[in-house]
Amino acid sequence: MPKGWIAIFASSALAAGTAGCSKPLPQVGAQTESPSGTAAAVPDRYLPEYAEDGSLKLPKNWRTWVYLGSPFTPNALNNGEASFPEFHNVYIEPVSYAIYKETGEFPEGTIFFKELQLALPGEYPDGSRIEPSGRGYFPGAYNGADVAVKDSKKYASTDGWGYYNFNHHEPKAATATPRPREECASCHIAGAKKDDVWTQFYPLLDDLSLD
Repeated sequence: MPKGWIAIFASSALAAGTAGCSKPLPQVGAQTESPSGTAAAVPDRYLPEYAEDGSLKLPKNWRTWVYLGSPFTPNALNNGEASFPEFHNVYIEPVSYAIYKETGEFPEGTIFFKELQLALPGEYPDGSRIEPSGRGYFPGAYNGADVAVKDSKKYASTDGWGYYNFNHHEPKAATATPRPREECASCHIAGAKKDDVWTQFYPLLDDLSLD
């Protein structure tokens, strides 16, 4: 993401709370001037969408969001029974990330999307295989998704975050209901570095000086 957009995103989303600023801030969806002098639209913030029954809808266009990283815990390195044997391709909604980068806090409505991706079949006991680049682990088919949403009031019983499973297989579910505290939240509460988020595994979240 270009550095200029980060400031634009954060300013737009925070405008409502900065009435005392001496300089007006651009509104989300408004026009702003790019470095080249041409008009550019400030993207809208994507917020959680809920179905009539209260379930969370599968977020849209997550692969265009800010990519954070892909932790991987293969079965072969975990006695054949890893809790999450896939690559975890983790994304954060872009405007929420911009606000976090500006303030150091995840705003209400932040969405994290974790797309699961299987590794290609291994050729060695440790699950690795040989490809032209060398021996290692290589991503294969997609395998479902998990989503986390921040809403301190709605998810008070799970420490302010709602955790959703959109299937651990394909196709992904169209909607999902919150997982119980002992299934997801308890692990995040016990081990995640900041605000129940595993920022220690994602440099873009752990070091706000990075562009």
